[in-house]
Amino acid sequence: MTFAPVLRSEWIKIRTLRSLVAALLAVLLVTAAFSALAGLDDSADGDFDPLFSAFFGVSFGQIAAIAFGAQAVSVEFQGGALRVTLAAVPHRGRWFAAKAVAIAVPALLVGLFTGAAGLVVGEAVLGTRWSGVTWSEGLRAAVGCGVYLALMALFAAGLTALLRSGVATLSILVPFLLIVSFVVGGVSGSAADFLPDKAGQVVLHETWDGSLGPWTGLAVTAAWAAAALFAGAWSVRRRDA
Repeated sequence: MTFAPVLRSEWIKIRTLRSLVAALLAVLLVTAAFSALAGLDDSADGDFDPLFSAFFGVSFGQIAAIAFGAQAVSVEFQGGALRVTLAAVPHRGRWFAAKAVAIAVPALLVGLFTGAAGLVVGEAVLGTRWSGVTWSEGLRAAVGCGVYLALMALFAAGLTALLRSGVATLSILVPFLLIVSFVVGGVSGSAADFLPDKAGQVVLHETWDGSLGPWTGLAVTAAWAAAALFAGAWSVRRRDA
């Protein structure tokens, strides 16, 4: 079977599972809601970053993105579904590549829409505090938001294929993103800059400190996602279904 029909079958799985569609919708809703709440806080802060305030909700919306990536892969390990899939597509590498593309494309599209929504919410809620943000900075953040969320979904997908469990993946990534990364993330200019979330979210800031810029930060996140996908592909090829 060639790549196109395999990709088509994986896309059918994505769009027919309500939980996956709900996870994608949650990316947008959660990000917009928390960004709006952050924008309503008008307390004085000399380090206030209006652009990041508009995208503050990404820190929470990314949980829905990784849930989408993890669940899209974990369903294959339930009830012997992977054996049926591999019976139809014996080439495991081709199947996993199709699965990754089927995850990346909708995650990117929803991420880009979420980025555009962030700009609208930011401008509406921040009011005069938004005036310093330029068009190019807003566009960079909106595009970067889409790319970042897609990469985090792929990172979760690769890790799920390696661990063969969506629950295990979420048990690792959710505490890491909400607790561990937050605690060590304040160590600017150190190894903390190269954590997948801290590196990727540089693109959402108007100004930044540290060793990475907006696009190099996304490149670091892409490297994490690529490593996870490589490990996941190795697991799929080497282990029994």
